[in-house]
Amino acid sequence: MSDVLNMAAGHYAVVSAMITPAFFLTATASLLVSSNNRLARVVDRMRQQLKLLEETPGDEARAYLEARIIQHRRRVRLILTCLQLLYAAMSAFVATSLSIGIDQFSDYRLHGVPTALAMLGVLLVLAASINLGREARMSVTMLDAELKREFDRDGRKLPVE
Repeated sequence: MSDVLNMAAGHYAVVSAMITPAFFLTATASLLVSSNNRLARVVDRMRQQLKLLEETPGDEARAYLEARIIQHRRRVRLILTCLQLLYAAMSAFVATSLSIGIDQFSDYRLHGVPTALAMLGVLLVLAASINLGREARMSVTMLDAELKREFDRDGRKLPVE
């Protein structure tokens, strides 16, 4: 009877361990939703400025819009990189869960593979988070430049915080 209880406890421990990566999956999914929304907003803004560029006469105004479009394009590429990192992290977390189960069935012959996969997933989320921070900084820098341009055009000084 004791062997049956120990075996059942072992199975429950494995199932519990397999569920743990779900917390990482939830956090990664949240970042994916947020990143996809950011991507959509940047693409929409870039499309607006492309349309405005078509209608804008004057070299100076066109040069300004072209520079902004290039900055939006950089942001889009950075967000795309973040999305790719986050999808890879999700894959690593799912693989972590699967490898925990496979490890149990193979009498624990995978030696650290589940841990390595979990660490890979966390590192990918870290890289994506750093890049999302870079993109946010680019966004604020663009906004500051836009505000300064508007205030300069009206002949006013941008208020200091």
